[in-house]
Order: sequence, then C-alpha cells, then structure tokens
Amino acid sequence: MRASRLVRVLLLLQAGGGTTAGALARELEVSVRTVYRDVEALSEAGVPVYCEPGRGGGVRLIDGYRTRLTGLTSDEADAVLLAGLPGAAADLGLGTVLATAQLKMLAALPPELRGRATRIADRVHIDMPGWFQRPDDTPALATVADALWHDRRLRITYHRRDRPVERTLDPLGLVMKAGTWYLIARDGAELRSYRASRITAAEPTGESFTRPADFDLATHWRDTAEQFARSILRVRAHCRIATAHLDLLRLMNEPAAVREALSSMGPPDADGWADITVPGETYEILAHALLPLGEHLEVLGPPELRARLSATTAATYARYHGHPPS
Repeated sequence: MRASRLVRVLLLLQAGGGTTAGALARELEVSVRTVYRDVEALSEAGVPVYCEPGRGGGVRLIDGYRTRLTGLTSDEADAVLLAGLPGAAADLGLGTVLATAQLKMLAALPPELRGRATRIADRVHIDMPGWFQRPDDTPALATVADALWHDRRLRITYHRRDRPVERTLDPLGLVMKAGTWYLIARDGAELRSYRASRITAAEPTGESFTRPADFDLATHWRDTAEQFARSILRVRAHCRIATAHLDLLRLMNEPAAVREALSSMGPPDADGWADITVPGETYEILAHALLPLGEHLEVLGPPELRARLSATTAATYARYHGHPPS
C-alpha cells in the first residue's frame, strides 16, 4: 500500500509542478506527517524532491526531473475508458485505479498539453443520473464487474418482485442507463438483462467461460432496450389532451411511452384538443404519471382509471379545503 502511495506522490508532483503537504494529504487521504515521511522516503530513494518552507512554499521536484513510472497497467488502461464517468468507475471498484491512471497520463504529457488536459477537467463534468433520481444501491456490483473483466462464471442471488432466485451466469457486459446499472449475461443459451441493484449476492464459481465471438454489447442493448421498454407497457388510457401542453407528457419519464402516445395522437379540434392513447405499466402507475398534466388532459377510459383519478383529485381537494368538492 505504501509503495503505491509513494508512486502517487511522485506522479502528483510531476503532473502538478509541486503542491503543498496539506493538499497532498487531502488527495491521498493521509495525515500531513505521513506526507512528510513519504517525501523523506522518496528522497532517500534518490528522487530529487525537496520542501520549500514559508508562504508560497511546498513540496517540489527539481526542474526537469521526469519519472519513467508512467506506463499503464492493464487495470489502469481499463479504467481510463471510464475517465469521463468517475462515478461509474467507483461503482465498479476502479476509483483508485482510475485516479492513478489519470495521474500517469498527466505526468507523461508535455507541460502545454498537461495544462490543456487539466483545464478540460476543470470545465467539463459528465453527470449521468437524471434529475431527482437517487442512484441504486449495488452491493454486489464490484464482484460482478471483476468476474466480467476476467470472463469468470458467476452464481448470483437475484431478488424478483415476489422472491429471491439463484442463477449461474456468464457475465457479458454492464450498461449504465440514466444512473442505473444493468448486467447483460448468458443464462444457459439465452441472453438476459438483470438490474444490478436486485443482485443481492454474487460469487465466482471458479469456472471460466468463453465469450461469444459475435457478441456486441452496444448493439445488443440498442436492439433490446426498446423492446423491453415496450413490453412493460401493458395498459392503455384513451384521453383528450390540449395540444398546447404536449410538452407536459415529458413528465412521464418513460420515453417509449411518450413516443407511443405521440404517434397515436389524432388531429386537433377547433379548441386545440386531440385524442391520444397513453400507455403505462399499470393503471396505478399511469394515474400518477397523468396527474401532473392536470386540467390539460381528460381521461375518457377505461372507467377504473377515471375512477382512480377522480378519487385521487377529490382526496387532494379535501386535504386542502377540508371537504370534498361538491
């Protein structure tokens, strides 16, 4: 562990041109005293590192010194592919590896390119999860990812809606969709998708497997994602909508449902209202998806959905007025 930290100290100094002991301590999550001990160890090993006391001082390397410790390990090379997604790298157990890989890349760049790279990092940040969405807890994700990197068969416990089940899988890929991780795996002869947050336990079986030569993760996900999204839209509501407020349909948070609804819409009448069919997973979920449209949408059927919306709006009215609407 200490050897790895000494390498990081050296790379931080080379990439940044020097820094304070306090900044190094925060970056490495150690005490300032530990930083000074590490600097002393580097100096004893022949690294031309020194400390400047006083205001504006800090820990520095002699100008012109370049370490050759900039080759990426295989794990670090994998992590660089996730450099724009630090949250994803951390989820997969590659957070520290990614940080070291980025340091090695910065240290290997000439000063003018190094400055450009750090300016980009200061100005661009990729935030994958959608607004108001809390990331899933994924306790087994790092184990799943390790099996994926090494083509190892996995035994998982997967929580379905009614009960947990056990599966033995060949992990073929991980996909992050709007902040949610999905495992694509081979279960016998079939390819299936598993929401990572529902994998409550994962353990390598000790067996290896051979990946299908013709499997392409991006193509598979593209082909199956839309099909999956449509398959869960099991109910339909016949509605009228004010076309001036079609943008409110985006509040449904399900792109496949919005696309199907818009494709079903008829021509508007003289008052700007049009017939539309809106799909959903269940009538309960659909009712909550339609409520934000308020007075700009009327559900014509089925009767059970109208009854549910009527009861919900009456209860809401009573909550604020003390009695149901007359």
